[in-house]
Amino acid sequence: MYEGVIQELIDELGRLPGIGPKSAQRIAFHLIQSERVDVDRLVEVLRNVRERVKFCVVCGNVSEDMECRICRDPRRDSGVICVVEESKDVVAIERTREFRGRYHVLGGAISPIDGVGPEQLRIRELLARLTDTQVTEVILATDPNLEGEATATYLARMIKPLGIAVSRLASGLPVGGDLEYADEVTLGRAFEGRRTLEG
Repeated sequence: MYEGVIQELIDELGRLPGIGPKSAQRIAFHLIQSERVDVDRLVEVLRNVRERVKFCVVCGNVSEDMECRICRDPRRDSGVICVVEESKDVVAIERTREFRGRYHVLGGAISPIDGVGPEQLRIRELLARLTDTQVTEVILATDPNLEGEATATYLARMIKPLGIAVSRLASGLPVGGDLEYADEVTLGRAFEGRRTLEG
């Protein structure tokens, strides 16, 4: 335990996701030893993020404008919506350069243990988008874990009666992975998602 403001800094850094006590301490001492101009620049960026970043009124992605750049892009296919849990998932999918449709960010996943139900997510907004537009397919790209699966199942039940095709991202073995290290769920999914090889 350190005294005063140093411990306060470590405690605040430790509240960030993915930052444990040791990492918080390392970052705190890095900031303490940094030039004042570097720390001031970090403080200014944090302040700007809080003041300028908002959520897109259409899809819920982070944006500095009312609509994000993807929703403003007329070249995107508005007939296909990829549903993700968080904005960081949009970035991951965009890096693949495989998807040319639009997105819908839920803001999390259904998790009764954490007190997150469908009403805490942007599901109502998604259903409104589906009834107001000419969407032909919804791709459910929630995480392949218990919460993501529960969310995908719930959404599929809500969307199918609307007559819109619902698909789920394939999951299974990672490229370069070893079978002996794969868990049963991953191996099971790999068998379910197998495809015929042309030869």
